[in-house]
Amino acid sequence: MKIWVKFFVATVLGIILGFLLPGDNQLIMGSLAWLANLAIRIGRYAAAPALLFSLIIAISKLRQEGGFWGLLIRALVLMAGIAVFVISLGILVTHLFPPARIPIQIEEQGIVEGLNIPGMVNDLIPSNMMAVLAGDGIYLLPLYLFAFFLAIGLSYDKTYTKPVIALIDSLSRIFYHVISFFSEIFSPVLIVLAAYWAVRYREVLQAGIFRDLILLLALFSAVLAFVILPLFFLLLGRKSHPWRQAYGSLGPALAAFFSGDINFSLPVLLRNTGENLGVRRRVNAPALTLFTSFGRSGSAMVAASAFIVIVKSYSSLGIDMMDILSIGLQALAISFLLARHPGDGAYTALTVIATGYGRGFEAGYLILKPLAFYLIAIGAFLDVMIAGYASFALAKLTKNQEEKSIRQFI
Repeated sequence: MKIWVKFFVATVLGIILGFLLPGDNQLIMGSLAWLANLAIRIGRYAAAPALLFSLIIAISKLRQEGGFWGLLIRALVLMAGIAVFVISLGILVTHLFPPARIPIQIEEQGIVEGLNIPGMVNDLIPSNMMAVLAGDGIYLLPLYLFAFFLAIGLSYDKTYTKPVIALIDSLSRIFYHVISFFSEIFSPVLIVLAAYWAVRYREVLQAGIFRDLILLLALFSAVLAFVILPLFFLLLGRKSHPWRQAYGSLGPALAAFFSGDINFSLPVLLRNTGENLGVRRRVNAPALTLFTSFGRSGSAMVAASAFIVIVKSYSSLGIDMMDILSIGLQALAISFLLARHPGDGAYTALTVIATGYGRGFEAGYLILKPLAFYLIAIGAFLDVMIAGYASFALAKLTKNQEEKSIRQFI
């Protein structure tokens, strides 16, 4: 059975369970929340070591072949282009088809973490380089930087580094099989996550005030992920098969949507791009680490669109083109700064946009607090899909991609 089929069955069962559970029972809801948190931890469990060793080997091989900087430049250009396109298109759709006004609600304001860029930089470069190996599996960027420097060190002298490279290569393959095992047992984990998602979704539906925004984001994200973005594959040549690639990405799409967590989805995404999209490890690992750390344009777009809805709901003057441009530029910058937020990217981006916009909207993000889980789910879904597609595109451009038939898909 294909992984996406198992995931689909699991999410359907989870949704049914979620709609059947009594939402007013605090014991059941508390237990479900605890189980959902445990499920996220299970998904993240083996992602870091698999990516660490794969990234070291990938960078080492690319440097030996002289293709590292070329790949990096292509990735950054592609990342910026996708971010501009996705955010602009999302804002345009929201402006042309505005959801119904959201009525005023009273929500308690909690502590807003924001992006905390100084803290992000401090954590990126700790006093002890080896401290990154004892991280909590949430902020993976310090680990990626460690992999980069270690890969550079491996180019010192082949006589001394050859045994180390062989060991790291073996560890990369071993941990790939470990994440393969975990991705195969994600089905029962997804039942829990889908049930918890469905319980919160049921409460939002009963409120009845976010339905237009929910529908707009759902339709647009589905069309963007499975129609618009795959069409760009046609620019890569006749053999790109955009719909085949979209079909092969269903597994990571389901994992990302119901978990709302980038790091949870990484094991499935790493397998998907390698075994379904045919991306070789030397491109796959660097591309995924870059796009899941810095290429969070999906989450940024969701945040920008949601904030425009908030402003239109509460401002009698509406919103002019300069304001829209300002929001779009903020979202563009934020899309590169969400590495510390694998599980709450879209809502964190929304808080930053709201506080940066000012004019009485500093706490505007609280209006959508009941819908935060949904915004995060849509953002994570788009981020993961974009990362997978970008990895395929970079592999195709650098001739590091092997054609796969649907029969070979996992």
